[in-house]
Amino acid sequence: MFDLPFTLASLKTAYEDGVSPTKVVEEVYHRIAAVDDPGIFIHLCDKQDVLQDADALGAYDPQKPLWGVPFVIKDNIDVAGKPTTAACPAYAYDAIEDAFVVKKLREAGALLIGKTNLDQFATGLVGVRSPFQPPKNAVDPAIVPGGSSAGSAVAVGHGIVSFSLGTDTAGSGRVPAALNNIVGLKPTLGSLSATGVVPACRTLDTISIFALTVEDAYTAFQAAAGYDETDAYSRKIAVKDLAASPSHLKIGIPDAASIEFYGDDIQEASFRETVALLKESGAEIVEVDFTPFYDVAHMLYEGAWVAERHTVIEDLMRDTPDAVHPVTRQIVGAALDLSATDAFRGIYRLKELARKTEPVLAALDLLCVPTIPTFYSVADLEADPVGPNSRNGTYTNFVNLLDMCGLALPVSAREDGRPGSVTLLAAAGQDGLIASLGIELEKMAPHSLGATGWTAPEPGAFAVSETPDEIAIAVCGAHMSGMALNGELTSRGGRFLRSSSTSDAYALYALAGGPPKRPGLVRGAPGSGHGIELEIWALPKAEVGGFLAGIPAPLGLGTVELVDGSTVTGFVCEAVGTDGAEDISHLGSWRTYMDGLKAARPVAAAE
Repeated sequence: MFDLPFTLASLKTAYEDGVSPTKVVEEVYHRIAAVDDPGIFIHLCDKQDVLQDADALGAYDPQKPLWGVPFVIKDNIDVAGKPTTAACPAYAYDAIEDAFVVKKLREAGALLIGKTNLDQFATGLVGVRSPFQPPKNAVDPAIVPGGSSAGSAVAVGHGIVSFSLGTDTAGSGRVPAALNNIVGLKPTLGSLSATGVVPACRTLDTISIFALTVEDAYTAFQAAAGYDETDAYSRKIAVKDLAASPSHLKIGIPDAASIEFYGDDIQEASFRETVALLKESGAEIVEVDFTPFYDVAHMLYEGAWVAERHTVIEDLMRDTPDAVHPVTRQIVGAALDLSATDAFRGIYRLKELARKTEPVLAALDLLCVPTIPTFYSVADLEADPVGPNSRNGTYTNFVNLLDMCGLALPVSAREDGRPGSVTLLAAAGQDGLIASLGIELEKMAPHSLGATGWTAPEPGAFAVSETPDEIAIAVCGAHMSGMALNGELTSRGGRFLRSSSTSDAYALYALAGGPPKRPGLVRGAPGSGHGIELEIWALPKAEVGGFLAGIPAPLGLGTVELVDGSTVTGFVCEAVGTDGAEDISHLGSWRTYMDGLKAARPVAAAE
């Protein structure tokens, strides 16, 4: 046995120092024996087979981001030559080939250890709805492990493997993360192929990723992501390298009237502490009425989506219903009382409810919510198999119905020692944004990793330059983070690179006209002006034309000199445009100018 944290950074260092992946494999199986929880795995790979896979890797290859990294997968995901059960022996079949995502992870150098236990047919958020012995929570065996991806989360929580695959329809990639003090990444729908995955609700499902750190989860996500033409629900989602998180984000949280902790004051205090950290980091916290989101969440187990679950196990429910877990049978059996008319009414209702959330989300960069509202024990579930499960989905059930991406991550432990966790949620395609903020939040809210006692490693450096298919653009006004027009960048796939300022050759004006107020950046002689606050964003080249089309005269794109003497493409103003404008150069920032206007408005109203 050797005490090596199974983070990607630690493994990379070990391999660079000459440690053999066979030694890591031996340690994996030693940890499995030491944990001694037969509920984690439904199928554990033979150690000798995994050792052969490790030998076949050859010499250390740093070009493979997951070289020698051990992982496990939920047993509703296929592995060639192994049974897939979805936690139902009567449903089991032998897979002919690896699932698309498993194949990509192995190509990246990862070593598969086994297939893990789950709430049967991925129906549940508690982790105890399995005909097999349920796994024990890695942090506290008295607490439910969380479902449906229970075994995958527990394996990571114990440090047995570096990352694991779950699936997520209603929160199965997030709730177990919160309960086991680990990270749960629920990516944009369609970014990870569903080929070789037993669906729960095919239109809403995604493979999810558990890891000990946000960076590790995102690295595995990058390796696994890719368009799959054989999967009708696969989407061409750009999964870019992580960049720094913008310092001025608008983050929505449930308001006091709609936030729900079911009487858990300690959980509420933990969430409030995290929100305070985000505010201290420069974020603008916006309280919003969460009632429309709860209304969407309630749709998940009504009408169309219960019927969709029934499509997967229709034959079993008809021919051998006793093979289905009693609670699963109860939930999915409700589909038998539904008609196609009911399903369409549900679809229409969802559209109506989703429309109510659109203006709320459009005014924000992301949401921050508690991952779970409170904790439930195994005993609680024995007394009530349905109620606690439903409450676990309070902040998760609406996410896939609204086509959002999500990241559950640990924060500092609650005052009673139980894990703290929040979830960051954003629009489809904004996986990189929530991961970047998640890494910053990890630093602000220190915690141990899972149940291991390991401390988090220092994350790697963020990408601070554009890629060959992007153009770096400097913005100095309403396109900056947290401001009114920032969505024109983010909606086009723009990503924040860094903050900066101009050289001292620039003047900044509040142009005449409006509303809205518009800035004008004008270059003069060296030393004649001020350094003006800028943000540098990377915009896909394919989006630049459409972006430019929305820029009104006298503004345009030109060359901007930065404080370090380098240059970048950015917004500039024709000199003639400053006629009648207010010179605000002394403020050094359009953001400062706008904040001043906001502060003055109540005074003006009082007068």
